[in-house]
Amino acid sequence: MGDNMFVDKAKIFVKAGKGGDGAISFRREKYVPDGGPDGGDGGDGGNVIFKVDGNLSTLMDFRYKKHYEAESGQNGSRRNMTGKNGRDLVIHVPPGTMIFNYETKERIADLTEEGQSVIVAHGGRGGKGNARFTTSVRQAPKFSQLGEPGEELWLELELKLIADVGLIGLPNVGKSTLLSILTSARPKIANYHFTTLNPNLGVVSSSYGDGFVLADIPGIIEGAHRGVGLGHDFLRHIERTRLLVHVIDISGIEGRDPIEDFEGVNNELKLYNETLAQRPQIIAANKMDLPGARENLQRFREYLKDKWPVIGISAAKKEGMDQLKNEIISVLKSLPRLEEDHGEKIKEYTYQKAESGFEVFMDHDVYVVEGPAAEKLMRSVNLDDNYSLKYFQRKLKELGIIDALKEKGIQNGDTVRIATVEFDYIE
Repeated sequence: MGDNMFVDKAKIFVKAGKGGDGAISFRREKYVPDGGPDGGDGGDGGNVIFKVDGNLSTLMDFRYKKHYEAESGQNGSRRNMTGKNGRDLVIHVPPGTMIFNYETKERIADLTEEGQSVIVAHGGRGGKGNARFTTSVRQAPKFSQLGEPGEELWLELELKLIADVGLIGLPNVGKSTLLSILTSARPKIANYHFTTLNPNLGVVSSSYGDGFVLADIPGIIEGAHRGVGLGHDFLRHIERTRLLVHVIDISGIEGRDPIEDFEGVNNELKLYNETLAQRPQIIAANKMDLPGARENLQRFREYLKDKWPVIGISAAKKEGMDQLKNEIISVLKSLPRLEEDHGEKIKEYTYQKAESGFEVFMDHDVYVVEGPAAEKLMRSVNLDDNYSLKYFQRKLKELGIIDALKEKGIQNGDTVRIATVEFDYIE
């Protein structure tokens, strides 16, 4: 990421839904003394999914809500009723959002295009009901599986903020006042520091969620087209703005003429960058509360002949702000987004779940078996049930856990711990 980018960051916790537990149930019917098992499976937990929404331009919402959880699957029930799957939780983010695993710093996804989505946490699988565990020998299994927990993790979101709207105008026309009023409804985003002069940047919110990012483009006038002052880094950044708000001092109070000021800034803009000069503008005629402003506004409108909208405001008195904001939002809606290259694109990402693998180590004189495979096995057994125990012992062999214990030198009567369960080892 170049240094000439503003970054908005957020840290959030996501948790996918837990799978529902399988049911232990037996058919109870008249005249059938021991109905067979009819415990249904648990439903799967919901996933946590991130999806790009082009109407968003900041990570503001994540400042207020930090925890996100998808719905859990329902437990299975009798009559082979499978539990309902948990609903997925879809979280909307602006284009250009990068998602990192907060702990490992691994990049999970780089979401760039409208509608693109990625599953960041998978829901747990539902447990199987006892109806699934019958065999010709074992007609009435009394065990079922518990649902698996959903994945949970802390994420860091990072967004390169692209200013949608640039503020231009001569120094002292009230740009910074205007910027602070328009963006004051929100707490300050981290202070952005910048190459030479600090351009101010703010996020303007609207009640409909179609806010925008506003950047003050300082001192184009000071010969920036010659690479003086701000330098080209910043100027590259503002080329991405789709709309310019041109602030002029309409009162002409210091013996200046608003029309001359307007032309001066636009000429400077052309010299600096032809494309920028062609961006649509909204004119914010500031200092309407001062004498002479009304007449000047009239004259200025005649001169512009409807080329761009002109809105009379007074930043000092906070007048005309809503009108200006609404105008900006409606013009932005009609303008296409600029095509951008975001470098490499990760289209689809899936989180690899470790299903296999275990390790055996000593904790004083107890043999401990740890790892996904062993824990998963523990979740699927009912140690009070004989059949379940036999299934458990068979799985210990198949997974190679018995051999591993023998390698470690286990003897008859030694204690083994798997997950939270301890038992004696018997050949």
